[in-house]
Amino acid sequence: MSERRQLINLAYRLLGSLADAEDVVQETYTRWYAMTRQEQDAIANPGAWLTKVAGRICLNLLGSARVRRETYVGEWIPEPLPDPAEWNTGAAGGAGVDPADRITLDESVTMAFLVVFESMTPAERVAFVLHDVFRYPFAEVAEIVGRSPAACRQLATSARRRVTAARAGASPDATRQARVVRRFKAAWENQDIEALIGLLDPAALAVSDGGGRALARLLPLQGAEPIAHLYLMVARLAPPRAILERSVNGLPGLAVESEGRIETVFSFRVDEHDRITHIWAVRNPDKLLPWQLP
Repeated sequence: MSERRQLINLAYRLLGSLADAEDVVQETYTRWYAMTRQEQDAIANPGAWLTKVAGRICLNLLGSARVRRETYVGEWIPEPLPDPAEWNTGAAGGAGVDPADRITLDESVTMAFLVVFESMTPAERVAFVLHDVFRYPFAEVAEIVGRSPAACRQLATSARRRVTAARAGASPDATRQARVVRRFKAAWENQDIEALIGLLDPAALAVSDGGGRALARLLPLQGAEPIAHLYLMVARLAPPRAILERSVNGLPGLAVESEGRIETVFSFRVDEHDRITHIWAVRNPDKLLPWQLP
């Protein structure tokens, strides 16, 4: 059971869903306990065995129709995670969250990274996460992916190119992003259209995920002016609510609270010129359970 947190961290990065990650870990342990004690004792490294099984389960899920989101309503965005301190107190995670299961928040779980992972093939994603994030040698990655070590090296290289391209022009500085997000929040609350437009890159992209469970745009919206006008309309038509500065997947973001519940979580990508290039808004209530009060 000491491997549980490692497995949760691996599965979340591969699947972009905490609920699916927990299911993968449960299935992994089911297979472990289905073996006899003699079979378990014959495994020299149980942690490596568990990782291999979890990786293969994730690979199968990534290739399935369910995870390809073929029937998902609208855009699919990875599940956002609150700040670890909020999981400690239960203020965001609720009574069912075990602090030992918290995701380690680093660059590989920022929303920008997880969205890039979605553009990879399942094999690319598994090879990159296992090797570049968790530092598994390609010989072990090959056993999970079912390809040669050389082929896995090529998969990871291809995935790395996508990650490098996504990093280009981004500002990884959390302090700078916090300032930009705070200015965006103020402009939105004050319904200042010019300030909103000025904070957005001219080619900014806004993506919403309601999953058919909450009102959300079915297609991404591009352009500073259309995005600013949309947010201004929301500010004018929506009922009274609080816009909170919150950590989202380890970076400054926003959460909208209405009647004691978080109804939307916003992630941002900010460039080196302090302009917002991407906004990801998760409204699907199934993905916001870790954010709700018990």
